Amino acid sequence: MDNEVIVSIGKTPYTTTVQYGKHQIIVDEPEDLGGKDEGINPTPLLLSSLGSCKAITVKMYADRKNWPLEEVVVRLTHEVQQSEQQQTTYIQCFLSFKGDLDDIQKQRLFKIAEKCPVHKILSNPIVITSNHL
Repeated sequence: MDNEVIVSIGKTPYTTTVQYGKHQIIVDEPEDLGGKDEGINPTPLLLSSLGSCKAITVKMYADRKNWPLEEVVVRLTHEVQQSEQQQTTYIQCFLSFKGDLDDIQKQRLFKIAEKCPVHKILSNPIVITSNHL
């Protein structure tokens, strides 16, 4: 499958290998949680997917418009709030743009960032199923 991500874990506690095509990353837990701290842990990895998608989407748009965007920085934080009914996760994205851009261009880039594919996935209902291989 073109969109298949393969995740595997062996005997080393919590060190996980993520394979997507020819690309591989290591995901792990910090030492204070029993991991070896060999890679980023899962929640920041999710945030990094969102931030990377926003940065790439903004850069693609600016390139198509020939705007002088030199750099995009996306800082992300998250907070989980529990209630009796549900758990709600709040993700905050702080974007900054470097380049000779006017206020109208910057506002357009903020709007474009919200249209990135990962933002759309995370903003809509998600159904996750687990099955045997």
